[in-house]
Amino acid sequence: MSAPARETMRRGWCPGTLRPMLTGDGLLVRLHPPRNALTPDQLAHIAELAHRHGNGQIEISGRGNLQLRGIREEAHPVLVEDLLEAGLVDEAEGDGPNRLVLTSPLAGRAADELLDAAALAAAVERAGRSVSGLPAKFSIAVDGSGALALDAFAADLKLRAVSTDVIALGLPGGLWFGPVAMDKAPALVTRLLGAFAAVSGQSAGRIRRMRDLAADAVNMLATSSGLESMPAPATRPKPSPVGLVAERNGRVAVLAGLPFGRTDVAGLHRMSKLARDTGIHEIRPSPWRGFAFCGLSAEAAHSLQEALRDENLIVEAVDPRLAVSACTGSPACARGEAPALADAAVLAQAIAPLLADGLGLHVSGCAKSCAQPGSADLTLVGRDGRYDVIVAGSTSDIAIAHLSLGELVRRLEPGQDIRARLEAARHQKQVFRV
Repeated sequence: MSAPARETMRRGWCPGTLRPMLTGDGLLVRLHPPRNALTPDQLAHIAELAHRHGNGQIEISGRGNLQLRGIREEAHPVLVEDLLEAGLVDEAEGDGPNRLVLTSPLAGRAADELLDAAALAAAVERAGRSVSGLPAKFSIAVDGSGALALDAFAADLKLRAVSTDVIALGLPGGLWFGPVAMDKAPALVTRLLGAFAAVSGQSAGRIRRMRDLAADAVNMLATSSGLESMPAPATRPKPSPVGLVAERNGRVAVLAGLPFGRTDVAGLHRMSKLARDTGIHEIRPSPWRGFAFCGLSAEAAHSLQEALRDENLIVEAVDPRLAVSACTGSPACARGEAPALADAAVLAQAIAPLLADGLGLHVSGCAKSCAQPGSADLTLVGRDGRYDVIVAGSTSDIAIAHLSLGELVRRLEPGQDIRARLEAARHQKQVFRV
């Protein structure tokens, strides 16, 4: 049985709180907390609701959204009422994007930001929501140009600070426009999004994202919206998604990752208690599939980091689990053709030295690539309980082999020169053949 084509698997919309998505283990309800911020008590309340109405599994998506899995269909209306009462629902949910703007988990708080990215993001979000007809998956990244760079995240439009009150606008294809004064950005974004929505609406569904446009069409949209081309901003080092980060006013935040982006009710309760006991008032979900625990003294931050390590969270950049992206897979996801999450845990342990050395691994239960839209050194795509093996590519690229988990572990076992074999595979496409 061959894998279904990506086009046949596209749903064309993203789940939210009011409009959940049916998966293999029940409804998936995605939360977009207002201001992307939670208190310890709200985190504990979410854990209680996940236990009461679902299967107790909680995830953080690649855009920093909380996901409650296994919600029973008959319980969904009550869950929504509970979330509304707790102030945990973005009531702007509709037919368009549930949340337009992606920021770093420390937007508006990081000491090294050039400008207040949280304030800019809020203004851009309000402006964007005034535009009707945007496709549901349209996205904008707002980056304050601190160390927590959003360069690796795919977005239809990127706003990046270049000084304390000036930004550059990035569009697909490496095209940059500006410079634009910060206070002029929301109006410019509105014009640009309106122009794109008009083009998208006339395309009979062919154009859903900015990347669907040819480069000259992107240029035309930008210039007709009043933008001028400019050189790309300087490239920044790859950010560390975990660790201690300096905030403004001398405070410190602890960034911690969830293993493969998932925890359970008990784990969320323990994190809530640790945060409460440490005196934390604000916790922010992170697009690197974890949490930022904000506003600590240096001493308290180190203590919390050690406590989170004891809870099996990822707190050091050298942790090999950071190099693995994995979706839920079967049986929890109806689309999954292999147990991606469980197999990723096995592979992470088996090839930990390779991952620590920088090898990137993506384990996907199907060709949809929910966990990581881009490419990886090694991408595994579930098919009939085994995996299509793709080297230096994404789930849409051509596989060089079709292997079971056991066969994969044997071919990746320590002691073999995997780096040389992967490099050879890029050219010969045969290293993993049986």
